[in-house]
Amino acid sequence: MPTSAYETQILQELHAWQQQMLKSPSLLNHLTRGLQQKVNSYIPEKVHQAITATIKQMIRAVLFGAKHTTGKPALPLTLEEKEAAVKQRIEIYKKTAAAEGGLTGAAGFLLGLTDFPLLLSIKLKMLFDIASLYGYPVDDYRERVYLLHIFQLAFSGQQHRREVYLQMVDWETKKDLLPQDIHEFDWRNLQQEYRDYIDIPKMAQMIPVIGAPVGAVVNYRLLQKLGTTAMNAYRMRWKEQSTLNLSSGPGPTPLLP
Repeated sequence: MPTSAYETQILQELHAWQQQMLKSPSLLNHLTRGLQQKVNSYIPEKVHQAITATIKQMIRAVLFGAKHTTGKPALPLTLEEKEAAVKQRIEIYKKTAAAEGGLTGAAGFLLGLTDFPLLLSIKLKMLFDIASLYGYPVDDYRERVYLLHIFQLAFSGQQHRREVYLQMVDWETKKDLLPQDIHEFDWRNLQQEYRDYIDIPKMAQMIPVIGAPVGAVVNYRLLQKLGTTAMNAYRMRWKEQSTLNLSSGPGPTPLLP
């Protein structure tokens, strides 16, 4: 399937990433997960519902707003050319998130609370841009659901990450079976996994003196992780579509995104 040295290298990196996504939770993962579930059990159900509703509305606002500020899908380019543009865009967002984290971390506890919605918006906007650069139409509801899967993949515990990854495999077939209502998405799991994943580092951001450097470093790394996850998720789509094109028989070959 690969037609260039770059594509051969990408397939090797993709294989290693896929193996990592399929790893079973370690003993430490189980212990950490158990502790998080214990803590969550002490939180009243009304609080869980309120947090879920808040995150749902925040993400929906970005999902249905960012599409209006995201460029059209990229013109047909090679995978290497697309990924060069994607990497440049990720660097911009990493620096933006680091600056935002540093400012809110330096400002203390109250302003530090604003980091959560600001960082969430930066992450989701970056995902929109990445999808567009790979050639996917973000005004398509199914593509926005794929972005939510990428988000979960980046910010979940190993067990949930594995489950989400398996939902994304063979996406070109599965996307046609999606429910048409985004309200049917599992928002509760998304918010709980995300919150558990970033709780400890983000709490440290609110500590006086160290808040600014912690906020900058944590946000930078979170954006790096999300960018790497997104790139591999779209590489997986590229590989699946290439395989489908090869098995479609004679006739014109569709342009790969």
